[in-house]
Amino acid sequence: MRIRPFDALNKMKSTGDASKASSASGSSATASMSAPRDAAQIMGVPENELTPNVQRALLGLMGEVDQLRKDTERLRSRVRELESLADHDVLLPVLNRRAFVREVSRALALAERHEAPSALVYFDLNGFKDINDSYGHAAGDAALHHVAATLTANLRETDSVGRLGGDEFGVVLTLTTVSQAEYKASDLADAIENTAFMHDGRELHINAAWGVHPLQPGVNVDAAMAQADAAMYARKQELKTAAAG
Repeated sequence: MRIRPFDALNKMKSTGDASKASSASGSSATASMSAPRDAAQIMGVPENELTPNVQRALLGLMGEVDQLRKDTERLRSRVRELESLADHDVLLPVLNRRAFVREVSRALALAERHEAPSALVYFDLNGFKDINDSYGHAAGDAALHHVAATLTANLRETDSVGRLGGDEFGVVLTLTTVSQAEYKASDLADAIENTAFMHDGRELHINAAWGVHPLQPGVNVDAAMAQADAAMYARKQELKTAAAG
């Protein structure tokens, strides 16, 4: 049975690569001469038909196969890069809202299939507008970077962080109960507030209100997001009322 030409060229290329690796000097010329013969043998081309023109044609095909491999790897790398860009926020090194909602869906699916509940935490920054108004939008961007970096640094690899829009962030805490999530959310809020960020030579601070909602069987994505947002807003109002009193 005769081997298909493309498969033969792949094998031939591997043979050529091995030949080049086996000797350091003068090997390229030897490989160029032997590779067409190796390919011809693999493809079942009789020795007496291996004319100079056939050898040149085989070498040309080898080059095309090698170039196709390189082009394919470049395209795969570009696809991976574009997929990463499509999932991440345009400003911060965290997920964008679309990708974060997908992570919420995954956590809910995990809860549904394996009874392994997780939790959603919703963060909203307090005083973000004041920072923008007092120090400029660059300071606001620095505040957002500070929050994103703080959340990421204090979470597990299995957790997810996303920017939901403006100065709102979301966190999915996998395999976490509501009480554990509330404890963790409080710790994260303390880390945000107690760590200064720098802008134009100044040390600035910002704090965040948070709300938690369980990701468990029977909950859908939209409801979970809305409930976590509502819990955050209620806590924010409580803090305002306490501060005013």
